[in-house]
Amino acid sequence: MAGAVVGPDAETVRREAEALGPWFHNLHLPGGVETRSGDPYYGDFPRNKWERIAPHLPADLSGRTALDIGCNSGFYSFELARRGARVTAIDLDDHYLAQARWAAGVLDLSDRVTFHKMQVYDLARVPESFDVVLFLGVFYHLRYPQLALDIVAEKAKRTLVFQTLTTPDEKVYDAPEDVPIDDRRPLDEPGWPKMSFIEHRLAGDPTNWWAPNHAGVEALLRASGMRIKHKPGHEMYVCEPDPARPSAAQTWCRDEYLSATGQRPLNGDVL
Repeated sequence: MAGAVVGPDAETVRREAEALGPWFHNLHLPGGVETRSGDPYYGDFPRNKWERIAPHLPADLSGRTALDIGCNSGFYSFELARRGARVTAIDLDDHYLAQARWAAGVLDLSDRVTFHKMQVYDLARVPESFDVVLFLGVFYHLRYPQLALDIVAEKAKRTLVFQTLTTPDEKVYDAPEDVPIDDRRPLDEPGWPKMSFIEHRLAGDPTNWWAPNHAGVEALLRASGMRIKHKPGHEMYVCEPDPARPSAAQTWCRDEYLSATGQRPLNGDVL
């Protein structure tokens, strides 16, 4: 078995990992142990995605904070922690969180990563913002996607890495600043920003609600106050806050945002 063992011996790590299965993330653990799901479609996931994202993040994140939304069993959280970040990781699934907490101990990273059971919408009431925010593979599972993206964008001080399921349409239509109400034909043009609503299931999953086209992803990110810096791979976007174009949720639509997130005082106007 290749690799040096840190802490428990390789056989103990393997036995405990199997007891915590099934796994979605393939973690590379001490003693050469891996937690592969066995599905060849994903390959060495998510390392194969991380290798595209990693060059666009600082190699040294010492003194910086990071947020991993939908952390699953922690692969991305651990990579950020290895770069020196203090990581907050959230997920809703108790099974994945149990895996992540166990793996953090095996990898000797428990002091660098804190796990919480939370909805993405709960972040609206979290006062802290983060230098790096990972929002990967979650957006299309959300019933209220623009609200979620507005919340997440407010949490990103420096960098937001965004990834979502999309439709095959890669075109981008040069949309005008305004569309006349009596001539809405541009909305049907190829490459107009769109979101396909999935009423039933995609890949057998009833939580797959939305699939934007590429133009839709770009428009949604801009609308949330983000500027796209890099596109490291298919369906992946590395962004930064755009002070020149703050989101509507931060400006003229602020009151609606505060109401939607339960933060607007009712001033006595209670039904």
